[in-house]
Amino acid sequence: MFYRSFIPLALVLSMLVAPEFVASQTLGSNPSVAAIATVQDAKDLNDWLRRMHEASKNRAYIGTYVVSSGGQLQSAKIWHVCEAGQQTERVETLTGAPRSTFRHNEQVVTFLPDQKLVRHEKREALNSFPEIVQSADHRISDFYKLKHEGTERVAGVDADVAVLVSKDAMRFGYRVWTEQKKGLVVKLQTLDVDGRVLEQAAFSELLMDAPVKMDKLIQMMGKVDGLRVEHPAVVKTTASAQGWYLPSSVAGFKPMSCYKRSASAGAASLAEDSMHWVFSDGLASVSLFVESYDRQRHSKESGMSMGATHTLTRHIGSYWLTAMGEVPMATLKQFANGLERKK
Repeated sequence: MFYRSFIPLALVLSMLVAPEFVASQTLGSNPSVAAIATVQDAKDLNDWLRRMHEASKNRAYIGTYVVSSGGQLQSAKIWHVCEAGQQTERVETLTGAPRSTFRHNEQVVTFLPDQKLVRHEKREALNSFPEIVQSADHRISDFYKLKHEGTERVAGVDADVAVLVSKDAMRFGYRVWTEQKKGLVVKLQTLDVDGRVLEQAAFSELLMDAPVKMDKLIQMMGKVDGLRVEHPAVVKTTASAQGWYLPSSVAGFKPMSCYKRSASAGAASLAEDSMHWVFSDGLASVSLFVESYDRQRHSKESGMSMGATHTLTRHIGSYWLTAMGEVPMATLKQFANGLERKK
């Protein structure tokens, strides 16, 4: 899916790969050949993910990023810089309504010129990494297998090509191009269970180690004169505190975060005090939005897809659920059918 305020999919993928995900796995005193092979496969995958993660933190660049999804093309210009453990990014959309998004660590500022509006948000999901990485029983290698496919040239740089093959039908696969020197993601395809491309995101132009100045980008974030400034109310909570639970987990997906959101918090279709519950398997994510049912706003239940993104709506008692994620529809249905209200 074309990133909500356009931080590229490839960068989101790399940012979701935390060192905690790639913790070493150990064997007993008499490992079998199969067990050794399994652990070696996991180590190869973990090393690859770790390299990609480090590249996303440490490279400065300027590039034009293009996303093809659902028969539509959208693009943006990106300035990205890293200094002393800090990350700052500027993203200017080149198609559709004008939009400028700045990110400094977890602080995100979005400029919407047509509305004369600036929206300030804090997005923990873009900070270090999701909470599921703290789960000791989570292993990406249980659900994905890494296959190397050779090399190609993308946006003027030599890149290694690898495929993350899904081991089940609950998630999509990915073909990933990483530049050879450091491992920055330069192209990403999302693949369905049959290996067909659902969505593609890639740099069409890329200048590595560009002279991007962090202080200049931060100054631009603060220029809000003459614009209406919004600070959407987003309160961290738990699904249990909001009266919701999933009796049966969906294979590989762990709770990542949960927020109470107001209608102005970047989702105009949601009612006040709606809940946003996020799950991830380390690469793919699913969002569950729950709000009070409104007969006038909520039509019949439906399901739709655009590229790799599927959306499903359900009427649950006096509530309305919108499930969304870059996963197969069957996975969304498992989330939607399993969600229950506490009695």
